[in-house]
Amino acid sequence: MITDQSFPWNSWRSFPAAQQPDYPDPDHLKAVITKLRKRPPLVFAGEADSLREQMGRAARGESFVLMGGDCAETFDGSTADQIRLKIQTLLQMSVVLTYGASLPVVKVGRIAGQYAKPRSSDTEARNGKILPSYRGDAVNDIAFTEEARVADPERLLETYQQSAASLNLIRAFTKGGYADMRRVHTWNRGFTKNPAYARYEALASEIHRAIMFIEAAGADFEALKVVDLYSAHEALLLEYEAALTRIDSRSGQLYNTSGHFLWIGERTRQLDGAHIELLREVRNPIGVKIGPSATPEEVIGLIDKLNPDGEEGRLTIITRMGADKIRDVLPNIASAVARDGRPVVWITDPMHGNTIETATGVKTRDFDTIMNEVEGFFAVLQESSLVPAGMHIELTGDDVTEVLGGSENLDELRLNERYETRVDPRLNHQQSLEIAFRVAELLRQSESFDE
Repeated sequence: MITDQSFPWNSWRSFPAAQQPDYPDPDHLKAVITKLRKRPPLVFAGEADSLREQMGRAARGESFVLMGGDCAETFDGSTADQIRLKIQTLLQMSVVLTYGASLPVVKVGRIAGQYAKPRSSDTEARNGKILPSYRGDAVNDIAFTEEARVADPERLLETYQQSAASLNLIRAFTKGGYADMRRVHTWNRGFTKNPAYARYEALASEIHRAIMFIEAAGADFEALKVVDLYSAHEALLLEYEAALTRIDSRSGQLYNTSGHFLWIGERTRQLDGAHIELLREVRNPIGVKIGPSATPEEVIGLIDKLNPDGEEGRLTIITRMGADKIRDVLPNIASAVARDGRPVVWITDPMHGNTIETATGVKTRDFDTIMNEVEGFFAVLQESSLVPAGMHIELTGDDVTEVLGGSENLDELRLNERYETRVDPRLNHQQSLEIAFRVAELLRQSESFDE
């Protein structure tokens, strides 16, 4: 770790830091961090403020947060086509949710920063050989060699460059006309017809007719030409996140400029840990993932640390309990937060608690199990008179075969057709649309429940 104390947000260095790479050359790391501190911000304070306000509206049930993207981005996978397909999938899901549930959608991508991953073990063994685990392209390489698995600080500079390029593309796609609502049909071209796509096409036709009618009536559709798509990632690598934490010239307050929304993972949410200490200092909207081991006392402790004054939109709790546990574990936590009274944005991550392994050793997830957790999340929060404000899913815009089930009944035999993820399995384009339709139905039911 770097010991330079010249920056006012270095208090995190006095706290235990979990899941950090073991860099063999501290001087090399220090030189890289010095360079990063001089790089321009990737996002701006005003954008983070806007997202925080939108998250506050979602917590009140006035909008819904859609957060999605790759499990772990890769340097060679951050191409224009790959980013466009992810944006397209998020846009299509947003259309389904907005039109189906009559709610604005806050769009947040796991894009332009999700290059590091926590691991359950520091090492990986193959055929009797033990090497450091692959921790994402921001740290080391996936190739199983001693040289590839060494933590390389230069990869932090590459992470910055890749994130900057991705953010440029995101802004071009979302502000340059590609996201225009009048393109709802064109977003679906090139995909094979199946139940999810056919249902989307029918919805797109309804939207197109409505737009044509209102345009004919003389309405101005300038507002439909652009959308806001925010960037999010897990704030895992503390040296990188601290280097991109800056003082806002307008307000004199600290912002993490590596992304608009940062979250702390299940493995790094220790109340006395460095990750919480670092993020409690910044003004970005932030999240914490909680798994089935979380207790009501711990969650109230997270609120005390990260949002003691109860600012709306500041703190998001992302539940990742597992479909078989959420209905048992979440009720006591939800009740404790409801009694506390400070606002929380509740988001479900139905992916991470439902990872399984096939008989042949392939890591996968099941679509029905994923939906089961989403349904449990909605049911528990409604019972506590709390708002289910969003979902956080791992997805890709490609037709990969990584998650079982869905309307095409993807089975174990087909997993190897296009199993491309380096870490965790993702919903493909079709399955992502399916889950959007199912969640839109839950939101409509939630509205009826409130009435």
